[in-house]
Amino acid sequence: MLQVISLLLENKPGALMRVTGLLSQRGYNIESLTVARTLDPEVSRMTIVVDVEAHQRQQVIKQMNKLINVLQATDLTETPAVVRELMLVRIRTAQESRTAVLKEAEIFGGRVVDSSTEGYAIEVTGDPEKLGEFVDVMGSYGEIEVTRSGALAIALEAKKLKLQPPVLTKAGAKLEEPVY
Repeated sequence: MLQVISLLLENKPGALMRVTGLLSQRGYNIESLTVARTLDPEVSRMTIVVDVEAHQRQQVIKQMNKLINVLQATDLTETPAVVRELMLVRIRTAQESRTAVLKEAEIFGGRVVDSSTEGYAIEVTGDPEKLGEFVDVMGSYGEIEVTRSGALAIALEAKKLKLQPPVLTKAGAKLEEPVY
C-alpha cells in the first residue's frame, strides 16, 4: 500500500541520504520523492510516497522521527491532505486533432506552455489518478512524452507545528514563532 509521508528536516548535507537509506535498508520502494526549502532556509520539507505494508506504516514514521536531521515525520496517508503532482506532456499530433487536444487539456485544467508545428507541450497539475487519466486521453491523439514530478502533500489540519521554542526578546516578550 502506498504511504504518503511529509517530513520537516534540517537543510544539511546528508539529510536526504539518511532518509532514503532508512527506506532502502528495509527494502521499501520509493515511488516518488520531492524536497525543497521552506520559508526558513535552514529547514526543508520532503514528501515521500513509499510502498509499505499497512501494518508497518507507524513503524516507518517512528524510525524516521529518530533520524538525525529529521525534525518531524508525519503520515498523511489517511489524514485530510492535499496531494498534487506536476506533469509535462509533449504531444505530437496531426493538425486536424490539435483543437481536440486543446479542449481535452482545458477539461483537465492543463495549459499549453509551448506550441510548435508538430504539437504542444502541456502542463497539468492534480492528483496522481487525474494525471494518469490525462495521459490515457492524450495518448489517443498521438505520440506522447511524459515527465512527472513527485507528489507534494500538505495536511489540511489546522494544527500549528511547534518544533522549537519561540524566540524571546531581552524583556522576555515573544517575538514570533518559526514559520515552516
